Amino acid sequence: MGESLVAEAAPRGRARGAASGAGVSEVRERTVRVLGEAVRVLEKGEGTALGVLATFGGLTGFTPFLDRLAERRRVVVPSLPGFPGGGVAFRRLDDLADWVAATLDLLEAAGLEGADLLGHGVGGLLAAEAAAFARAALRRLVLVAPLGLFDEGEPVADVFAKRASEIPPLFSAHPERYSAALARPEGEDEAEWQIVQVRAAEAAARLLWPTGDRGLAKRLHRITAPTLLLWGAEDRIVPPSYAKRFAAGIAGPTEVRAIPGAGHRVDLDAPEPAADAVLGFLG
Repeated sequence: MGESLVAEAAPRGRARGAASGAGVSEVRERTVRVLGEAVRVLEKGEGTALGVLATFGGLTGFTPFLDRLAERRRVVVPSLPGFPGGGVAFRRLDDLADWVAATLDLLEAAGLEGADLLGHGVGGLLAAEAAAFARAALRRLVLVAPLGLFDEGEPVADVFAKRASEIPPLFSAHPERYSAALARPEGEDEAEWQIVQVRAAEAAARLLWPTGDRGLAKRLHRITAPTLLLWGAEDRIVPPSYAKRFAAGIAGPTEVRAIPGAGHRVDLDAPEPAADAVLGFLG
């Protein structure tokens, strides 16, 4: 299983475009080994752990949403295969079972076995699958506009068919925040960053294309963990109506929350209300 390579590296700063705040602790970085590769884990805060699996594009640092969570939790962000910090071994993941096994290995390596887990979009699909396949792997589950279901009458957006200029307003009610969050990190080579972004898109496509429906509906009944289903009310990627579909299928107790005026990147559009909803659920 995952083996820690570096206990802790130099503290990292905030994600580009994120506002600064007084009294905010530094982000810590460590490296674990998953799929034979070094994988980055970002961490901030103290206390009970909350794992976070990112949506499309991954995370390059902490955002105001994660900062808010870190005021009351030790927020741990392991990089998914193919996402920034997650390496290239995702190309060896041939099917959904491989992806779920890699996700469980990642959670174990990051020290998140039995912890609370938040998954957003792509990360939401993998968090839900992890909860279905390994019930003891987590305590409480937060699914933020997760992928994994598909209804032809109200389809999930085909992000892989969109032009680059269409992506920011599709994902966020504040496109400038989305663009800033995915901008080249300070000190990163421009050409290398483009490769990282293409790799992240490839990883997501390998898992999701064409519809994102990998049979999760048949396994939702295996999720017994208390689950919060959190959506931006203006989500243009995963229709907010899908929250009811998830709630109907999950066996454990569920809560549904919609944040007004927010899109798929509810974490960028409404960081404080979204984080407060998560913290209120986790207790």
